[in-house]
Amino acid sequence: MATSFLAILVIVVLAVQGPLRGFWIFLAATALGAAAAFNLPALGGASILVADLAALTIFMMVALHRGGLALIVGTMRPGQPGFWLILLVVFGLFATLFFPALFRGQTEVFSLSRDLDGGGIVRSKLRPSTGNLTQLFRLILGGAIFFATATVFRVRPDARIALIAVAITTGFNAALGWLDVLTYAIGLPEALDILRSANYSMLDAATMGGIKRMVGAFPEASTYGYFSLGLFGFWLRFWFSQPKSLLGRVMLALATVAVLRSTSSAAYVAFVAYVVTVTLGLALVGARQQVNRHSVSIALSFVMAAWLSVIVVVVSYELVTPIRDFFDTTLFDKLEGDSGVERMSWNAQAFLNFAETYGLGAGLGSVRGSSWLMATLASIGVIGTALYLMFIGSVLFNREARHGGGERASVIRALRSGALALLISSLLTGATPDLGLIFFAFLGLATGLARGAQLERGDEPNQFWPSTAISRNNPPPSARL
Repeated sequence: MATSFLAILVIVVLAVQGPLRGFWIFLAATALGAAAAFNLPALGGASILVADLAALTIFMMVALHRGGLALIVGTMRPGQPGFWLILLVVFGLFATLFFPALFRGQTEVFSLSRDLDGGGIVRSKLRPSTGNLTQLFRLILGGAIFFATATVFRVRPDARIALIAVAITTGFNAALGWLDVLTYAIGLPEALDILRSANYSMLDAATMGGIKRMVGAFPEASTYGYFSLGLFGFWLRFWFSQPKSLLGRVMLALATVAVLRSTSSAAYVAFVAYVVTVTLGLALVGARQQVNRHSVSIALSFVMAAWLSVIVVVVSYELVTPIRDFFDTTLFDKLEGDSGVERMSWNAQAFLNFAETYGLGAGLGSVRGSSWLMATLASIGVIGTALYLMFIGSVLFNREARHGGGERASVIRALRSGALALLISSLLTGATPDLGLIFFAFLGLATGLARGAQLERGDEPNQFWPSTAISRNNPPPSARL
């Protein structure tokens, strides 16, 4: 399998470059959403992706470094985001190992079955399954990349490295998307199959209204749209903070086109919800004079442009038949058709699973919903969901970088915005509690950069070494990662 050699190459380059200088390699690998390093027949054909091995490599390099484990433990201090995350991982581990057996046969669940050709969603009595292990692995992996990233960028809070990594990932994702469209147009739709080696149902040749759906190196348009929306959220917020940045403008254009060109109805709805949320949020904050007027004026101008675009789309929908057919196929028919009804039934059943497990949950991988909140409640119950929300909220609502216009503050705000875009999309259509490696990486970057900035200013003493010893050019010997 060619992607196995790609995985080995990624690991070797990461080992040579280190977790800081080589971080862009991992982040770019997350755009290879269907590239399996290898598959596991013993676990129902579950796939370990190239990005998964890259994340594990970064974590192991940090953990095995001299003083690395102590640094990671520092990221788990009470009151820090890592504290809530480690509690979430521990509870998720307990719930997934015990709850499917504890509540076996007491409730019916929608879950992913790999017994069918190509897999499928089936309804059956709750029981332990290989899906429990794979979803538990995804949560642990997300935690690992968060802790590693937050630790590295706390020690070396270099926002430029993070910015370049996101830019490379955005360009790589866009290039893969257009390569997918181009190879289909010239009659070589199988050209990117080399990057689609995971045991997923591949919908890479689908069209919408006569237009090839852009999927890049992902299995389908919806996952490509989800990933691209996170990048769009990053660059939109960065552009608000740094409107003169040529890099920001170019990357925002690439990410915007990727979201729109995916023709994913889920991505479209989340796109609108995210833009409304962010612009209204900026307007409210601006009214309290906590952000500069220039950012607020840009946000309001963006809202006006979006509103005019909506008017144009509505008029075109009424007057232009091809446009009407496109939106009917992409959005309205899906909401009213069998697919939309089926997905709503997943949420109804997920809520029933939540109730029939007495609010404890059926374990990760047991339940499939069509909203992240419902899937999470049904999987890890009230306790797990509360820990998940505490973790996310402790990063998104951290006061660091709420003020200031420097590049680091702008990058921190952009990272939180990208994570928010992914969360909004998952709240609307997420099938499982897993929010993806890029989500945990964004939160890890934001946490590390914010904490590093505090330590550089000497706002809080460092529990491992004096804050005066920390600088971008002179980190302590035990922290040169």
